[in-house]
Amino acid sequence: MSDIPVSREFWDRLIQQVRMRTRGGSDPEELLHAAYLRLLRYRAQHAVENIAAFLVRTAVNIGVDNYRHDRFIAGVTPEEVGVTENSPLQDEVLAARVRLDRVREGLSRLTPRTREVFLMHRLDDMKYREIAQCLGISQSAVEKHIAKAALFLTEWTEGW
Repeated sequence: MSDIPVSREFWDRLIQQVRMRTRGGSDPEELLHAAYLRLLRYRAQHAVENIAAFLVRTAVNIGVDNYRHDRFIAGVTPEEVGVTENSPLQDEVLAARVRLDRVREGLSRLTPRTREVFLMHRLDDMKYREIAQCLGISQSAVEKHIAKAALFLTEWTEGW
């Protein structure tokens, strides 16, 4: 690597060339730095005759790639890729699915009558009085079924 010039004049000249070719769209020093890193990787397996030309061309290409990427991203709305500001993260979705599966399993362990009363209240949004009339049981019995289901499911899903 000792054949890479380290003088400030050399690097200032490269920065100027990159600046002229990219028209100020990106920071030429950052582009040149990225190009230098690519030069180091490339030279591990290939010979480079004109280091200055390699660095400038690579920096300009990186600038073009960045410009195209930024233009593409600017043209794509988050809704088009299925992401909104309030969208949950993937791990949150997975955790919610696991908890839902746990609740479903817990519901299956309830007695049929308790499950029916609980689901009528929670899913069908029925009042205790309406459930009691529909099933021909007392309102007190409805309260007991819902309390039993809520207590069981709370304990069943604890820690999930």
